[in-house]
Amino acid sequence: MAMDPLHQRLEGAKALLTPLLGESRMGVPVPLGHGPVDAVLRGGIARGTLHEVFAGDTSAAASGFGACLAQRVRGSRRLFWIRQDYAALEHGELCPLGLAELGIDPAAMLLLRAAADALSCTALGAVVVEIPGNPKVLDLVASRRLLLAAQASGVTAVLLRLGAQAEPSAAETRWQIRAAPSADHDDWGCPRFDVGLVRNRHGETGRWAMEWSCDDGAFRSAHDKADTGAVAAAPSHRPPAPQDRAWRRAG
Repeated sequence: MAMDPLHQRLEGAKALLTPLLGESRMGVPVPLGHGPVDAVLRGGIARGTLHEVFAGDTSAAASGFGACLAQRVRGSRRLFWIRQDYAALEHGELCPLGLAELGIDPAAMLLLRAAADALSCTALGAVVVEIPGNPKVLDLVASRRLLLAAQASGVTAVLLRLGAQAEPSAAETRWQIRAAPSADHDDWGCPRFDVGLVRNRHGETGRWAMEWSCDDGAFRSAHDKADTGAVAAAPSHRPPAPQDRAWRRAG
């Protein structure tokens, strides 16, 4: 049965407003594998939206965590990594061997050295956009556009912020990453991260020690003193804490 003109106009308006109203193609959250973190995220990391990863100390730790996060959400689709030419000089080059040690197939990742609009390509599972510093072009409006593009396509966007200070953003989550010590000084074992979830639009925040399992491509508890599972409320209307703010533990 053909739709009447009014119904057609309503359907067209709904299609235009869906991203703005928060309805998207995020679907079922992807569990990270770390129980307390998944509980705070209400089941796991959301697909088809925008996430930010900030370097708390070394760029390598933040890049590694961002790569693992993107690996977790991309599913069977490819991972797209965008970086500028000079980024390698300041923050190091991406190494295929290092990616392989994280359990990420380098052949499944596409690397570009220029900005590109990849979020509209539904063949991709995740897009990592590496952004050194605080460029003026990346303002709240620009991040909102990235969010809408991710919601429309279902492709997850991860902004990797290296050498940057936190600023207003439309991101769903904001992570602050530091390197964490290995369990054994003689055997480095799996990569470990000191992870702070400093912004979560739909729940609480917290800080944990997380270990990446290269064998099954998931995070798990590092059984560290920092991994208390304690969280602090962070309403979405409250501005995010500055990056250089001292860590505080709830409780």
